[in-house]
Amino acid sequence: MRKTMGRKSGTKTTLFFLLISLISFLAFAPVFAPLPSFSSHYSLSPRHRHHHHRKVVTSTVAVKPRSFEIDDDKFWKDGEFFRIIGGDLHYFRILPQYWEDRLVRVKALGLNTIQTYVPWNLHEPQPGKLVFEGIADLVSFLKLCHKLDILVMLRPGPYICGEWDLGGFPAWLLAIEPPLKLRSSDPAYLRLVDNWWGILLPKVAPFLYNNGGPIIMVQIENEFGSYGDDKAYLHHLVKLARGHLGDGIILYTTDGGSRENLEKGTIRGDAVFSTVDFTTGDDPWPIFKLQKEFNAPGKSPPLSSEFYTGWLTHWGEKNAKTGADFTASALEKILSQNGSAVLYMVHGGTNFGFYNGANTGVDESDYKPDITSYDYDAPISESGDVENAKFNALRRVIELHTAASLPSVPSDNGKMGYGPIQLQKTAFLFDLLDNINPADVVESENPLSMESVGQMFGFLLYVSEYTPKDDKSVLLIPKVHDRAQVFTLCHSEDNNRRPTHVGSIDRLSSKKLGLPNAKCASNISLFVLVENQGHVNYGPYIFDKKGILSSVFLDGSILHGWKMIPIPFHNLNEVPKINLIIEVAHSRFITVSTQRELKDKPGNVSEVPAFFTGHFFIENANQIHDTFISFSGWGKGIAVVNDFNIGRYWPSFGPQCNLYVPAPILRHGENVLVILELESPNPELVIHSVDHPDFTCGSSKSSVHQL
Repeated sequence: MRKTMGRKSGTKTTLFFLLISLISFLAFAPVFAPLPSFSSHYSLSPRHRHHHHRKVVTSTVAVKPRSFEIDDDKFWKDGEFFRIIGGDLHYFRILPQYWEDRLVRVKALGLNTIQTYVPWNLHEPQPGKLVFEGIADLVSFLKLCHKLDILVMLRPGPYICGEWDLGGFPAWLLAIEPPLKLRSSDPAYLRLVDNWWGILLPKVAPFLYNNGGPIIMVQIENEFGSYGDDKAYLHHLVKLARGHLGDGIILYTTDGGSRENLEKGTIRGDAVFSTVDFTTGDDPWPIFKLQKEFNAPGKSPPLSSEFYTGWLTHWGEKNAKTGADFTASALEKILSQNGSAVLYMVHGGTNFGFYNGANTGVDESDYKPDITSYDYDAPISESGDVENAKFNALRRVIELHTAASLPSVPSDNGKMGYGPIQLQKTAFLFDLLDNINPADVVESENPLSMESVGQMFGFLLYVSEYTPKDDKSVLLIPKVHDRAQVFTLCHSEDNNRRPTHVGSIDRLSSKKLGLPNAKCASNISLFVLVENQGHVNYGPYIFDKKGILSSVFLDGSILHGWKMIPIPFHNLNEVPKINLIIEVAHSRFITVSTQRELKDKPGNVSEVPAFFTGHFFIENANQIHDTFISFSGWGKGIAVVNDFNIGRYWPSFGPQCNLYVPAPILRHGENVLVILELESPNPELVIHSVDHPDFTCGSSKSSVHQL
């Protein structure tokens, strides 16, 4: 496994209730303005809530105050017993054009609640640069949930885990000196959290349930008991949340269902509701009994806030799968005794761009980056499919425990393969360095981390030089995060030559490399291209800076004098939105097509990073459907379709062969694909657009978490 109530009562006048009624009516209209925030909240007498309901009669209109509360070890919605049958679905892993499509499928499964994280790094990718539009338009997502009558459990962090880069923390936090102590009561860290939540929480406050919106609970941190036991930190977050959200909202924590995790990660009493998660297949009821010890009497409805429908997958592993009947049977054990559960995940989505996270094993070097797909073997697949055994099995169980009839199940969305796409090499990566703004190049005696030079994702090129000698030189980089390709270049031999690939180093094996010493009349340039494969998002090693993090040794001596050159790929929703490198690579397509194909020098054929560009056409608008780009036969790289970064591919390592391309990315007419291949292009320079996912590539040599 990876992973309250204060109350206020006040005088309620007839006029106040009329206002509540009017606000509620407007809020449930298909298009509605942001809901106002009120300071007064309502609760029924705990002792008698389930025996009668309050009504205020004005003329002939009965108005019931909106409330979501806990009492008698049950949830109460507007004074009626309520069971949460929910699922995690992350707005930032789905294109906004598909939010409603996925939520409709969630309702067809029988769920009444959505749980979602809020990743700080998506919304503030650079200090002070706030983004709440496009895939980061949280407010529009909450409005949509409200429109569809779906409740929301909000997980605003500031740490979220979620197999998301750095657990949702912005990577620029790692560049601050002296270093911050993340997830702690470190004052410097808390000041930044205060500022972030001071922006975020007022945006979501109008959408609290008592204010007429869909949010019934707000989480404090995430699985903190698996990390630390700094209660001052948790109390600070509770006070901060209350200050922005008021006393009427239920605050909750989630921790693994063991005594140790709950002791460290919860706040005893009734200030915060403590929930649990545990391995699917475990007997839930002894864990729910333990959960009660950490909640006030009567305040512990049994809730598995992460009921695992599948599991995550790292590069190099087999694709994680779990049985449909096994998963449904485990859910039945909870629901059959009036327990509540949130399916993690109900729909996983995709780690578009560079936002995938990573895990570590026994130590920091045992590094395991997550694949681009976040399908998670969830009942609603990465592309939204529901015609599968797991969806059907879970729906049958949920239907048995739902009084109302479930909505009909939508058909799967259409998929289309657009066939082979012929690519042409349009530029070597090193050829594009002249397009880098000199002001962005950082010079230093010793290598600096990516974060220190403002490169939070993707690639950073380190450049130095050394004097050749008669025999080979030996290069040693003790600490590189995460993967480095090493190149050398003798300028005096041939000014038209490109750097020659020498070898690769990764954080799993910081091996020595022999550098060739050609009879070079000048110094030899050394190029080290480092790829950030995803910041660690879970465990004790989340302080995961990227780049060269040690001295570089040449023949036992420290090599000084470095330039750090950022490779400016953009990520999701980042500013600026124009992708310089991709733009230049694509602009060369016509030149290459009409004049000549770029050729490799002898001995330089397959391992110098290069851009490849291709076009495919969609003749009719009604032929625009989801598709998958198959990279079988290619090495490792990233892919961009119509200027949208669809993620990383690595079929040589597997298991993911194909990258998902949602239909809203595509367009009628010409579509442009640009890839950066780091290692070994397919000799035929062809990829294929197909109509299905594929997780059968690579060696798949590692074991996976099988539930």
